[in-house]
Amino acid sequence: MKGGHQVERIKLTTAQALVKFLNQQYVDFGGGPERFVHGVFTVFGHGNVLGLGQALQEAPGELTVYQGRNEQGMVHAATAFAKQSRRRKIMACTASVGPGAANMLTAAATATANQIPVLLLPGDTFATRQPDPVLQQMEHTYNLSISVNDAFKAVSKYWDRVCRPEQLMSAMLNAMRVLTDQADTGAVTIALPQDVQGEAWEYPLDFFRKRVHRVLPRLPHPAEIAAAAELIAGKQRPLLICGGGVRYSDAGEALRAFAEKFAIPFGETQAGKSAVASSFEYNLGGIGVTGNGCANALAREADLVIGVGTRFTDFTTASKSLFGHSEVKFLTLNASPYHAAKLDALAVVCDAAEGLNALSAALEERGYRSAYTDEIVEAKKAWSAERVRLAGVEYPGNAGDAGSLPGGMTEGSVKQDLADRAADSFIPEIAGHLDEKLTEYAEVLGTSLTQTHVLAILNDTIPQDAIVIGAAGSLPGDMQRMWNSEIPDTYHMEYGFSCMGYEISGALGIKIAEPQREVYALVGDGSYQMLHSELVTSLQENRKINVILLDNAGFGCINNLQMEQGMDSMATEFRHRGPDGQLSGELMRIDYAASAAGYGVQTFRAATAGELQAALAAARKSERSTLIDIKVLPKTMTHGYGAWWNVGVAEVSGSKAVQAAYQQKSSELKKARSY
Repeated sequence: MKGGHQVERIKLTTAQALVKFLNQQYVDFGGGPERFVHGVFTVFGHGNVLGLGQALQEAPGELTVYQGRNEQGMVHAATAFAKQSRRRKIMACTASVGPGAANMLTAAATATANQIPVLLLPGDTFATRQPDPVLQQMEHTYNLSISVNDAFKAVSKYWDRVCRPEQLMSAMLNAMRVLTDQADTGAVTIALPQDVQGEAWEYPLDFFRKRVHRVLPRLPHPAEIAAAAELIAGKQRPLLICGGGVRYSDAGEALRAFAEKFAIPFGETQAGKSAVASSFEYNLGGIGVTGNGCANALAREADLVIGVGTRFTDFTTASKSLFGHSEVKFLTLNASPYHAAKLDALAVVCDAAEGLNALSAALEERGYRSAYTDEIVEAKKAWSAERVRLAGVEYPGNAGDAGSLPGGMTEGSVKQDLADRAADSFIPEIAGHLDEKLTEYAEVLGTSLTQTHVLAILNDTIPQDAIVIGAAGSLPGDMQRMWNSEIPDTYHMEYGFSCMGYEISGALGIKIAEPQREVYALVGDGSYQMLHSELVTSLQENRKINVILLDNAGFGCINNLQMEQGMDSMATEFRHRGPDGQLSGELMRIDYAASAAGYGVQTFRAATAGELQAALAAARKSERSTLIDIKVLPKTMTHGYGAWWNVGVAEVSGSKAVQAAYQQKSSELKKARSY
């Protein structure tokens, strides 16, 4: 270059340059640089195998290449990996153009809803358009530039399409900006036309230098801390809410110290659970719609709610109806200005740990302490007793040996008589829905296990340092209420999107992130049917995961919802089509253990407490992935505890039960905040 410095360059394809760039990305959260991109999950097809696939085969560098089985599943695994790594490491995921890319959409939305960084690299149609319409291309007659990948715009925090090799540079620098943004991260999608992936350009070598993205905690402004301290000082019964931001900023100890110093209790969101030990005296446990009676009781009386790293979802706030004190105010500590402003709160925009420490110093100067006396102890004691009750709920349908038979009776008729009488005496946690069908369920599933009893056995038996993961159905509510976590980061719940199918795929991602720990995926039969293909990947990678499958022969959570709102049971029980043309026939009995055994998973079946405990012991000794097929009765999950949820009930209906449900909704809505 005349009059200037000659820029050194290297000729690479777009895909080769991308792989080289990813290998040079590091993050520093204060402890020194660490590699940011661990690996790449792949499902290869014609839209990416000869471009990005060739680059990964020829020179992957430090990137580990994983072979996914389902595009949605592999992105869930990548999301769980990043979540368990507290957003300090990520995975990239690549799929082919068309259905492969479209399959990633649900998982991309899951990552973005939870603010978890994941890099998506879908193949795209030809930039030259020469072979249009290429295989799997979706054509739009009004705009030929649109492809399936444009759908990612709605579920990505950053979206770009690289139509020329040199565009890769600005695209990837922006991608890293968003992937390392603690306030506003999520899925990042870089669409790669398949011809451009193989096209070469002379990239400047400087683009591939080692880049350290320093992720510095956002410090609170002194004026915001002063205002927050003044607000707290005027309140008697404040309540903290521990959100996911507490875990991502390693603020668990700061929250614990703050609560103890000022005698302020806290409730946990699904994402915040296990930041602080469940046994800590000021930890009330889960709060909101899936919360417990302890946290919700104190929430209704709180005159100040202090949200720390929480998004204040409708489940946390009970659709903005939970906090019922006439003079309740809201204070937030959140790295995101958007989330900090929710509920018209006094916002302190900051890292959770930094905010708590600064606020602690300001309150200490004022000599503040809450006015709670014995309310916290009494509330926790009451919930402890309720948990013991839930743990002990048993269905008495299996009455045991019939003994000597009265004249004219067969063994089968005696057993049926005993079962009928037992069923008549049993009141399920969610009564009045399928009461008359419990005997049928017990007989078809061959079980008398209740879901709350199973949860208690699991919590008591699984090692305390093991990681449990869940996502959808009734299990998240049961776990937020009943699961006691004593070791940090051992509770991994995806409830920002509540995506069925995350559980097993996510367990694989967790195991990759923390290979030294046992990982247990708690999943319902509905979610298992939805997506379990990454079980095969766990076997291929020798990454043992344990699947705890609770089979109640239906979509139990949604059956509860429809029947609570006045509907009859419809298409939520797993029944054959009956003579009436509806799904009202015999219950289906599915052998999930057999399905997993076909992959090579070590499987067990459990229909009694003893069988479950034996299976858990054997699974722990196994060196490969396991699945325990547990048959449980419907309507035996936890329920209620004083939180309302706003759902779309029909305003007009010929059913009196639906009419009553709508009136109830209207009444509750009047008590809730409007914004």
